Amino acid sequence: MLYCTTVSSPIGDLRLVASDAGLREIRLPLPEHHRPRASAKEDPDHPVLHAARAQLEEYFAGQRTEFDVPLDVVGTDFQRQVWAALNEIPHGDTATYGQIADRIGRPGSARAVGGANGRNPVPLVVPCHRVIGADGAMVGYGGPAEEGIAIKRWLLSHEAVIFP
Repeated sequence: MLYCTTVSSPIGDLRLVASDAGLREIRLPLPEHHRPRASAKEDPDHPVLHAARAQLEEYFAGQRTEFDVPLDVVGTDFQRQVWAALNEIPHGDTATYGQIADRIGRPGSARAVGGANGRNPVPLVVPCHRVIGADGAMVGYGGPAEEGIAIKRWLLSHEAVIFP
């Protein structure tokens, strides 16, 4: 059984989906993230959703730099490797797709890392927004270029990442 709730944030409403085992998805306020979830039951008091909401509120208030809410994400082994590497990017820092590929022992697979990064089901908690282009450019973030990049820029600014 899946449960869901909506959380207001400075970047817009976030839709959280969880199982009893952990947080399954965070849907950003972007068109691509609004696909229907027929089997999720609205339950803002579910323990996983309650913990995720509290941690996200702390993050947006500048009181949290890491998340420890339990996760129950679905992905391939490669995707899980990439997502684990994303968690190693410190708050306030960035990494490139190529650096992530090197970290997981797959040099030359920056494009595949980009694909896995784009399929991260729990953005913010697994900080895919901290991944930038090799030239330091802001690249893709889960939606139409302007909307997704605006959210990514806001998150990095919130984390005190400085860009020229």
